[in-house]
Amino acid sequence: MNARSSSRNAVTPVLSIVIAVLDERDNLPFVCQELAEALEHLPETEVVFVDDGSRDNTVAVLQKMRAEVLPGLRVLSHDHCCGKSAALRTGITAARGEWIATIDGDGQDDPRELIDLLRLARSANGTPPLVVGVRRKRKDGWSRRFATRFANGLRRRLLRDDCPDTGAPIKLFQREAFLKLPQFEGLHRFLPALLASYGVPLLCHPVKHRPRLHGQSKYTNFNRALVGIRDLLGVIWLRNRTRLPRSVREC
Repeated sequence: MNARSSSRNAVTPVLSIVIAVLDERDNLPFVCQELAEALEHLPETEVVFVDDGSRDNTVAVLQKMRAEVLPGLRVLSHDHCCGKSAALRTGITAARGEWIATIDGDGQDDPRELIDLLRLARSANGTPPLVVGVRRKRKDGWSRRFATRFANGLRRRLLRDDCPDTGAPIKLFQREAFLKLPQFEGLHRFLPALLASYGVPLLCHPVKHRPRLHGQSKYTNFNRALVGIRDLLGVIWLRNRTRLPRSVREC
């Protein structure tokens, strides 16, 4: 890790990159190498991996990457699989940066995209925004692309969140804003709608998308659809029940 990145005992980082992983040992060397290259162009940054109960040697590979590629890399590990949203909350809760960036650990996301996302976020006026990296050309199979297009269209119609790709892994937002949200599995797919309820504006920025390097997605189109419909109904309920003051003053 270069001089502009942060270890636990160094200067407080500006940015924390949080990555939830499950059985991704074969993809991690490539992902960590790209992270090391991206850090050269970012301000003080920490990288936090959260292993969500992997059954392979994901943790051992991350420890090896810390020794060889990313000094200061933080590795947190769940004792069993809790789901991606829970893993992200574990990492974001432990993170020390003002800004949080999320990417996937399968190699489909290019961490160098975070350079532009952070620049956009820090230059925005008013309330710090949520910046979503919208995938321009999905490199998944046609069935996955169709399912994602359908799900995004349904969410946009019902939630009116103005985000064309709510499930995009690359997102950047303020840690404090995220920790205000209620925790539930699937939360990460609804950040534009949920953060909007707290007055957080949305910025969308096109990013590249690549084929998965190794292994298979942890979700099928069928189980993603079933869970997604249930979560969508839950988010509609949450938004309808959210009551926030326009301002607060001490008298």
